[in-house]
Amino acid sequence: MALCIARSLVELGCFDPDDVADRFVEWYQSGPFDIGILTSTVLRRLRDGDAWDEAGIDEWKHLPEGSNAGNGSVMRCAPYAIAFAGNPDELVTVSRISSAITHADPRCQWGCGILNATLAGLLTGADQPLASALELTTDAPAELRSACETVQAIVEGSESVGDIDLANSGYVVTTLQAGLYHGLTAESAEGALVDAVMLGGDTDTIAAVAGAVAGARFGASELPDRWLQAIDETDEITNLGRRLEMMDVSLPAPVVESLSSGKFDLQA
Repeated sequence: MALCIARSLVELGCFDPDDVADRFVEWYQSGPFDIGILTSTVLRRLRDGDAWDEAGIDEWKHLPEGSNAGNGSVMRCAPYAIAFAGNPDELVTVSRISSAITHADPRCQWGCGILNATLAGLLTGADQPLASALELTTDAPAELRSACETVQAIVEGSESVGDIDLANSGYVVTTLQAGLYHGLTAESAEGALVDAVMLGGDTDTIAAVAGAVAGARFGASELPDRWLQAIDETDEITNLGRRLEMMDVSLPAPVVESLSSGKFDLQA
């Protein structure tokens, strides 16, 4: 799904949620070996004709607490951080809207915003990228902000590692906290990913978040060659990343109108 996002941005030169949603559906119909329940449910609705800005929100409204704020969107959102690194406000907007295609819960929307703003800060050389991200996302749900603020306190040294109790569930709040912690405190990119996976539980998503942070923090040259050689799409990913970095992307008028309508301003 991250590749769907990156390809859409590069080929269209802008953020087009209709196109991103269509690519998600095409991927879904290819028979992926693993897909989350909420993602699968929403993509079936999109395949059957529901609008991208309605299906995810409608599913969220009918889900009970405990199954409505998964981590499926935060694991795929990193390409936006590269393309919109120089436009932090637009980056948060795009991250939220893209999340809502499948994961409309405000914790998911703002979780993507916080992660991507942190990644953009790392890519542009911010002194405290997570702190800067939190300043951009003051409207994020309190639980989400608190989890990220604990990580920031550890990074700053005002709290110790013993003050954090990392969880390995599929909940977006704990996934983001664990991914940020490993990505921002590890001594190497490899160490961040190994430690994230060794946490157990929902390892693929936690490691996806930690890997995005560690990659932005340490640089692509620090990723082990033996890992890159095992990925069929390594060359395409490298090329997409370079093209995203050079892009001057925009928010089309319909996207701006969707946001101003308040449709995505949901309450957890």
